[in-house]
Amino acid sequence: MMRSSFSLVFLFFIFSRVAVATELVYTPVNPSFGGNPLNGNYLLNNASAQNSKKDPDSGKSPYSDSSSLDRFTDTLESRLLSQLLTDVGNGNDGTLVTDDYIVNIIDLDGQLTITITDAVTGEISEIVVVGLNPSN
Repeated sequence: MMRSSFSLVFLFFIFSRVAVATELVYTPVNPSFGGNPLNGNYLLNNASAQNSKKDPDSGKSPYSDSSSLDRFTDTLESRLLSQLLTDVGNGNDGTLVTDDYIVNIIDLDGQLTITITDAVTGEISEIVVVGLNPSN
């Protein structure tokens, strides 16, 4: 009897050591939710590999829909607007009129007023910048 109780205590001692429990901690996989940042490329590549949708505009150039004349006109308008802003920086006022809009820039003692009028709808946007140094 003593031997069986001793072996029972011994078995209880052995199994109590093996059955130590710890708390479960959840760690997210997605880096957006606190997971390891190194998982980002792996998850993105897996999602891209499973994506069966194709972008219809992926092979198109942004200039493919416009003609050479349209691109030249856009570039020229951009250059003229840049020159107008440079002239205002030198103390001159100016206006730029295109088919789409009218830009009027006035610098009055450090207060820069830019008025943009949509030529199609007639809507007017005004931008006022105060505190510019007129000597610059």
